[in-house]
Order: sequence, then C-alpha cells, then structure tokens
Amino acid sequence: MKKIVFLLAAFALFLSTVAQQTTPSNEQQTKKEKKPQKQQIGLGIKTGINFSNITNASQISAKSSTGFMVGAFFAPPSKGILGYRTEFIFSRQGYDYSTNSTTGSVKLNYLLLPQLMTINISRFFEIDFGFQMAFLLSGKADSSQPSSGNPYGKMLDYYNKFQYGFAGGVQINPVRIFYIGARYNISLNSMYKDQSGGTGMPIPGFIPDVSGIDIKNNVLQVYAGFKF
Repeated sequence: MKKIVFLLAAFALFLSTVAQQTTPSNEQQTKKEKKPQKQQIGLGIKTGINFSNITNASQISAKSSTGFMVGAFFAPPSKGILGYRTEFIFSRQGYDYSTNSTTGSVKLNYLLLPQLMTINISRFFEIDFGFQMAFLLSGKADSSQPSSGNPYGKMLDYYNKFQYGFAGGVQINPVRIFYIGARYNISLNSMYKDQSGGTGMPIPGFIPDVSGIDIKNNVLQVYAGFKF
C-alpha cells in the first residue's frame, strides 16, 4: 500500500513538472499578447476641400469659391502635450464676384508652408495653430467682360506673389494612421498690389477693380489624410 501511494505521488509530481515545462506562464503569455506597436515616424499626406473668400470686398459682392488642397507634412510623435508640425501644401483658392458691369471668378494657386504648434488634448484630438507663408504660383480669371490684354500686363502682375498670415484648427484621429480635420487660414498682407500693379497700367476688365481696398485671403480647409 505504501509503495502504491509512493508511486502515485511520484507520478503526480512527474506530471506536474511536465505541465509546468510545456505550459507558458502568465508572464510569458502577457509578453506575447503585448507586442510593441510600430513607432510612427511622423510623415503623412493629406487632401481636402477649400472654401475660400476675401475680406473687405463688399463693393464687388465677393462670394465664397470652392477649391482643393493636397500636400504632405512632418509631425514627429510627441509624448507630452505640446508638439509641432511643418507642412507643404498646394492650395487652389479664390473668389467669385459681381459688379454693376461684370461678373466673374478668380482662381489662384498657392504653395502654402504652415509652421504649427500642436496641443495634444488626447491621443484622438489635437489643436493646431501657428504661422503660415504662401507663394502665388499661377492664377486664372474668368469674366463676363474679358479684356483684349492690351495695354494690360499679365494677370499675376497685379497680385502680391508672397503672403503671410495665421493658421489654426482642430484634428481628430479616430484610428492610429487615419485622421480628419478642419483649419482656418487668414492672410495679414494684401492680396493685390496698388491699382496699377506697379506696372503703370490700369487694372484689366477681367480683374475686379479693388483700388483703395485692403483685400486679404481667408480660407476654410476641411481635410483627411494618413500618417506613418
């Protein structure tokens, strides 16, 4: 009887030892389950819709115009509440207008370079604000009273090629790599040069006469994108 008990105890001890060697511990299981996530490098792409207009333009009855934007950005991951992002954006914006003599629209293509500070409210929500530079690349004006082009200069001769201003908005990150957001941009310097555009020539009919008015760009952007 004692031998049987001894053998049963020895066999139970053997099974227990084998089980411990073949069954992973809770700590090992936890390590396997908690695989480290891949660290983002902070690069991303974005695209969206512009709702643009100009300030101080009641005399030409300026109305909002719809355009688009597409670009890339660098926003390194931040463990704290503050961070930063720099962006490189192609933006089509402009306005529609109407006067007693003509109606039309102006489309302007800009390269935007926002330099923004971010406030990370949570992993899912952030606030962006900062400074923005804009370089005018090209433009087009359509009018019900087109000009023959003589003695007028080129359209871009009447616009400031460089603009600067502020930008601010919010961004939501519903999943790790995808985000949506909205941002408002406003220029601080005038869109137009003086009435003659620095050329000694009058403003052509296809560009609305805004002499004596300090007109500025303002744009609402709604966008979505991915970050890596």
